[in-house]
Amino acid sequence: MGIIKVTNIQVYAYHGCLVEEGKIGSDYRVDVAVKANLQPSAASDNLKDTVDYVQINRIVKEEMAIRSKLLEHVGKRILDRILDEINIAEEATVEVSKINPPIGGNVEQVTIQMTITR
Repeated sequence: MGIIKVTNIQVYAYHGCLVEEGKIGSDYRVDVAVKANLQPSAASDNLKDTVDYVQINRIVKEEMAIRSKLLEHVGKRILDRILDEINIAEEATVEVSKINPPIGGNVEQVTIQMTITR
């Protein structure tokens, strides 16, 4: 078993419960880790035998473009797609962070972390 990580995917999106968040938007950071058997790709040196991080980046960007009130909702959509589209994925973890959230204080970011297992 091995892990492929794609970290600090930077996206501008419009998630949040406040009406203003849907209009103004904010910066987000997304980190993804996918557990899979990497031995076949280590032997074959073939992209079709591994977790394609270009595909992970695409999934994140597509799902982050769909507005959600809660970060948990977009996180679940990302995880579901990873398991649906990447056959060798056994487990996936996603962290979605809202940078400088509008919560009335000096807060760098808020982050949700979720994991799904096949």
